[in-house]
Amino acid sequence: MAQQPIQPIFILQEGTQRSTGKDAQRNNIMAAKAVAETVRTTLGPKGMDKMLVDSLGDVVVTNDGVTILEEMQIEHPAAKMIVEVAKTQENEVGDGTTTAVVIAGELLKNAEKLLDDNVHPTVITRGYRLAAEKAQELLNNLAEKITENDENLLKNIAITAMTGKGAEGSKELLAELCVKAVKQVKDEDNTIDIENIKIEKKVGGGAEDSELIQGILIDKEKVHSAMPRVIKNAKIALLDVALEVKSPETDTKIEITSQDQLQAFLDQEEKMLRNMVDKVLKSKANVVICQKGIDDIAQHYLAKASVYAVRRVKKSDMDKLARATSGKVVSNLNDLSEQDLGYAGIVEEVKVGNEMMTFVKDCKNPKAVTILIRGGTEHVVAELERAVKDSIGDLAASLKSGKIVAGAGAIEIEVAKGLRDYSNKLSGKEQLAVSAFADSVEIIPRTLAENAGLDPIDMLTDLKSKHDTKEGKWFGIDVMKGKLFDAWKSGVIEPLKIKTQAIKSASEVAELLLRIDDVIAASGSKGGMPPQMPPGGYGGME
Repeated sequence: MAQQPIQPIFILQEGTQRSTGKDAQRNNIMAAKAVAETVRTTLGPKGMDKMLVDSLGDVVVTNDGVTILEEMQIEHPAAKMIVEVAKTQENEVGDGTTTAVVIAGELLKNAEKLLDDNVHPTVITRGYRLAAEKAQELLNNLAEKITENDENLLKNIAITAMTGKGAEGSKELLAELCVKAVKQVKDEDNTIDIENIKIEKKVGGGAEDSELIQGILIDKEKVHSAMPRVIKNAKIALLDVALEVKSPETDTKIEITSQDQLQAFLDQEEKMLRNMVDKVLKSKANVVICQKGIDDIAQHYLAKASVYAVRRVKKSDMDKLARATSGKVVSNLNDLSEQDLGYAGIVEEVKVGNEMMTFVKDCKNPKAVTILIRGGTEHVVAELERAVKDSIGDLAASLKSGKIVAGAGAIEIEVAKGLRDYSNKLSGKEQLAVSAFADSVEIIPRTLAENAGLDPIDMLTDLKSKHDTKEGKWFGIDVMKGKLFDAWKSGVIEPLKIKTQAIKSASEVAELLLRIDDVIAASGSKGGMPPQMPPGGYGGME
């Protein structure tokens, strides 16, 4: 009896791509390594910049890890997961995005060697989890304490965050502004909301013209030319209500048959606006900042009363103004009283660059402040802004946790040393994974040396032998002079949170990717792999 031919069974729709087992792992690891390699050259004071040009021809020049990865529009699903690591780091700390991505890439690279030696992915992930937990413990034990009174340490943290980010020439001044700003917005319960530090950037002048304003800078001009340009001892009414006659909510028709009726209608409208202005003046306010519109007639009456007014101010700016001036945002004019008014020493209209802006400054103990950043070109100002944001994030993270560590690769070598000691106490193949994790953490000092044009093998060997001595705990790589130095004494200091978050995020994404042994990409799906994806899957990584 002739044997029936076996029909192939198709369980996936036509055009679906599938890779399984080691192929799937290799593809994912290759994509992740490609992302890490892209940003790796930007790490450290001697890191290089990237020029990113989008489809509209807009140019961004930066060495900020998360900015680079966001602008690149990466398509590969595994590579997207690495980008998420950078975004998490940015949201949690505001700095250290490149560190997190580079460690994640190295963890996967070292895992690939173990996979080649037939170590099972579950064993590697278990070892990585043990190593990550031990690394967190080591970091917390090694960290030093900091309080808001340690002015020098705080300034060094800000300078370290800015080094190598295009702010070299004026990092001392900018660091000082960042420290003052963070200390100013710190609440009594030790919470620091960096959203209360407004960063306003304007082209013109140099970075040394940047300043900290004890109050809020609004990108608006006064609404009427007859209003005073400067108001001293300003009493500020913050209004979330329009100084305009409201239109009826339902469709309404008004029939006017004579000129007298028209005049009476216009007089009534003017009277209503006059009443609104009187309510504002009755509160003794001499500055009006309105979230909504101000009618022309209301502007006229306010100008006659020598009141300075601006309109259509953003809600976020209104909230900051309330914190800076200790005023209340009022939504009903009938409720406006003198107790609701905010105070500022000076409110004035100033031309910054080629735009008129309103400065609300010299507030009493403001809980929201503005850093005005100046620079020669749009690209310079944008990079200075990123450097200042990193510094503010680092300072806030340091004061929140109250713990800091030395940079320059010192803490990574110390953690790797502790992990190797720990791996020797383990039995089984997890020992190999913990050892691979220790090697991966060392990618940071290795990359710092490579980006500075130094020999990474020589530098790491010297560094490890130095860390074996009693006084070697904080020794790192001085990339400027090409030798080892005590990073703590030299003021290269970073928040502990950068390191703990980077290792946590990197190890989690590495474990997640290693556990994937089957990738099924539906045809025509946007998030799937691009058609005819090359080996290693460099989708979107030209």
